[in-house]
Amino acid sequence: MKKTQFVFDGLLVLEFQKGSQKSLELLVKRHHKRLCNHAFGFTKNIEVSKDIVQDSWRVIILKLNVLKDPNSFSCWATKIVSRKCLDHLNREKRKHRILNNIKAEEQQPKFDGNVQESKLQEVAKAIKSLPENQQQILKLFYTQDYRLNEISEILDISVGTAKSRLFHAREKLKKILKNEDHEK
Repeated sequence: MKKTQFVFDGLLVLEFQKGSQKSLELLVKRHHKRLCNHAFGFTKNIEVSKDIVQDSWRVIILKLNVLKDPNSFSCWATKIVSRKCLDHLNREKRKHRILNNIKAEEQQPKFDGNVQESKLQEVAKAIKSLPENQQQILKLFYTQDYRLNEISEILDISVGTAKSRLFHAREKLKKILKNEDHEK
């Protein structure tokens, strides 16, 4: 991009920071297609790329008011999309690994699948008994594979608060599951 385009983006960012929604519309019009093409370079899937960019715009809009160098908007937005793409690819790799492990387990003889399924149901029930903020942390950390710093950004809390909630959620789960084991 030419330097004048960076400056124009910087002006649009400053206008948005002052409250202009029209400047945000212009930023989206100027960068959406480019960001989709960038995401496609990672994912090789048009629909997934569009979803990632849409999710990235949500983050961009939330964080745009704190962007320190408005002229760096293009690079900054591209970095957000890149990170979202890498997160997506990492989740996909984990899913494939899990599916391969499941397939390998299915080929092995099972002794008592009902016991394992009932344990999973116990854990799901225990999680539902936790406060909503702890359920969110567990879901983001374990099922959606976000790191603590990403969770803190998503939930708009400090990393320390995210760590604390995760710790307390784990401790409560241990306690609940231990009590259920003693009841049997």
